[in-house]
Amino acid sequence: MEIEKKQSIEENIMPATTEETPWLPLLPLRNVVVLPKTIQPIIVGRANSIKAVEYALRNEKAIFVTAQKNPHTEQPTHNDVFNVGTKSAILQVMRLPNGALKILIEGINRAEIVDLRTTDEFSEGLTLDLPTLNLERSIETEAAWRQIQTLYAQYAKLNERVPADLMAMVRTNDDMDNIIDTLAIHINLSFDERQTFLELREFSQRLVKIAAFLEREIEILETEQRIKGRVQNQVEKNQREYYLTEQIKAIQKELGREDLHSEIREIREKLKKIKLSAEALEKVEKELKRLEQMPSLSSEAVVSKHYIDWITSIPWSKESKDNISLKQAENILNRDHAWLKKAKERIIEFLAAKKYTGTQEKTPTVCLIGPPGVGKTSLASSIAKSLGREFVRISLGGIKDEAEIRGHRRTYIGALPGKIIHAMKKAKTINPVILLDEIDKMASDFHGDPAAALLEVLDPEQNKGFVDHFLDVEYDLSKVMFITTANMFDGIPYPLLDRMEIIALDGYSEEEKITIARKFLIPKKLKEYGLKKSQVKISEEILRTLINEYTKEAGVRNLERVIGKIMRKSIQEFLKDDTKKSSIITPKLLLEWLSYPPFKKSPLDLLTNRVGITTGLAWTEVGGDILEIESTMFVGKGNLSLTGQLGDVMQESAQAALSYIRSRASEFGLTNALFSNRDLHIHMPEGATPKDGPSAGITMCTTLVSVLTKNPIKRDIAMTGEITLRGRVLGVGGLKEKILAARRYGFKTVMVPKDNVEDIQEILKDIPQLEESITIKYVEHMDEVLKEALEKNPFTKKKTLKRKTKKSSARK
Repeated sequence: MEIEKKQSIEENIMPATTEETPWLPLLPLRNVVVLPKTIQPIIVGRANSIKAVEYALRNEKAIFVTAQKNPHTEQPTHNDVFNVGTKSAILQVMRLPNGALKILIEGINRAEIVDLRTTDEFSEGLTLDLPTLNLERSIETEAAWRQIQTLYAQYAKLNERVPADLMAMVRTNDDMDNIIDTLAIHINLSFDERQTFLELREFSQRLVKIAAFLEREIEILETEQRIKGRVQNQVEKNQREYYLTEQIKAIQKELGREDLHSEIREIREKLKKIKLSAEALEKVEKELKRLEQMPSLSSEAVVSKHYIDWITSIPWSKESKDNISLKQAENILNRDHAWLKKAKERIIEFLAAKKYTGTQEKTPTVCLIGPPGVGKTSLASSIAKSLGREFVRISLGGIKDEAEIRGHRRTYIGALPGKIIHAMKKAKTINPVILLDEIDKMASDFHGDPAAALLEVLDPEQNKGFVDHFLDVEYDLSKVMFITTANMFDGIPYPLLDRMEIIALDGYSEEEKITIARKFLIPKKLKEYGLKKSQVKISEEILRTLINEYTKEAGVRNLERVIGKIMRKSIQEFLKDDTKKSSIITPKLLLEWLSYPPFKKSPLDLLTNRVGITTGLAWTEVGGDILEIESTMFVGKGNLSLTGQLGDVMQESAQAALSYIRSRASEFGLTNALFSNRDLHIHMPEGATPKDGPSAGITMCTTLVSVLTKNPIKRDIAMTGEITLRGRVLGVGGLKEKILAARRYGFKTVMVPKDNVEDIQEILKDIPQLEESITIKYVEHMDEVLKEALEKNPFTKKKTLKRKTKKSSARK
């Protein structure tokens, strides 16, 4: 292709040349294309190029300038340079200190290398001029020129650096060839584009090329103008904001609000450390921006600062590491609590599961249910110690407002977060142990139901996104271990109870209380008052007196209180008499220091049999107790009276017992007239104390049968169980406390439902000494109860009927 091109050029040019066509020194340039009519400075540094310039200066200052194909070639040959270049004239030469030359050249016309020869000093090229082809004016040429004029006018408007004289040249039609080359010089073209334009000989092609270049440059300049406009607007906006911010700072400094900005800076530094959630961070940033615009003493500013302080005070990512050692946990539980074997086993199960899984995210909610004083709160504290976590207690007793749990909205005056967020702030970690104490003592009113608010808190599926009304952002409670306490199941709503793992804590027996007093309470009080073990001596006999006569409870809280009073009285004696070194507690001292026993056992007539007086067993919040049920019969109209503040369930049990007796009246030897002209009255002493429950059913039935048949009841039997209309005896609860109460009052036999056999066996495992003092009889029908409890068999008529039936059959 290159040979064919040379031949076509020679055909067009050779007739115009002569044998005198000069050889011109060759000046190869790196990354530079010199166009005709271009005046351009060039630094010449290569030795052969310097020699070529010096030669040209000696010979009419003409030189052939062309571009290298590869700028990295140091000694270019014929194949390393473009054939088409520019015949140029050297206008000015300046020698630089490093030996290089700085020359100013002007492009004269396009030319092409026909031949190239290389001497020792530089290269020379035999060049042929390349005149413009088809320069004649035509309609197409004129149209293209007008288009170029229009485009260049647009270009000149967008480019402020366009020379004014060039604009004047473009408006004319003189010498369009030179004007087109001049335009190419002033348009921002790349190296390849300039070389391509230089090689174009057809005038029409140059016009089209220049028009394309101008359109492209106009588009680029318009884009630049748009970008420049946007940048300028942004810069102006930033400058305006900066100016206004500085003005605000100056004004705030005059108003004394400079401290507010330093405080906001500190808050922003704190936000980087506490790792807020994305939602909380957005909320705080919004409040900070509002705070910056408010007067520091305005009420809204106070509310915003209060909110920011709360949201930055609670833990968001800080987590304490669980120290789960089962042996260590077991030691802590045994050190802090005596007995409670089942409860300790359940707690160790939870810890073992957490240790085994390692990544257990859903922590179960534990509910400790038991009478007051059995150690529910202290047991929760021991769980926290065994895990190595922070422990926070929240008292729920008496709470009846949902906002106590979820917090108040910030629109209220004095709004605060709820107790859960307060506890998290106090704990300072996201995985503490939180005790919700007395969960069964909550109430509800028109402010809402706090138990319903706790459903979200205690549900492992929901509490990951707990929302406090004050914070108004989601807060993760999934890593918190919640422990709740209650005295009774009845006070806990079922949906809430369903979300908790129940651990029941029974009351302590007398032996257990003595052990607790010896190992825990007495050493604790001695240490509290700075006494030595030898200074206050409390015998086991005295402890039994304190347990049975001065305290009446399932736990040991009052026992601890009484022991503390004995310690204080002893200290008082030591201060009165310096010579006294020890205090031996005697019954006489107890009477003097603690007055008469408030819970001394009522003298029960256990020596003689009684008619219409039966001893039942009851469960109370403070432990077990006996319940004497009396009944009498007198002339009347067949009514049944119940006194002693009996609840609905207990009244229904009495009605069921009477219905059972009337259905079996003939077997008891009773007539129907007896029930129509006699009234029955059942009374339970301690009438000021409300009583309810089905477990006194068999007791009331026994006392009614006793008074109707005038059959005495055995003196040393106590009983508990529910009765049905057909006389079946159903199981009841609270048996441990009931049996302990029976033993405390000296009963030898206790009748319990046969349905409770397994419960009794569990109790005997924990307290094996019960079998030595009490005989437990299992009954499943009321007939068995009556035969065992009454002095005489009440079914005498039934036997008589059987005998008569046998005699009549024998006669036949």
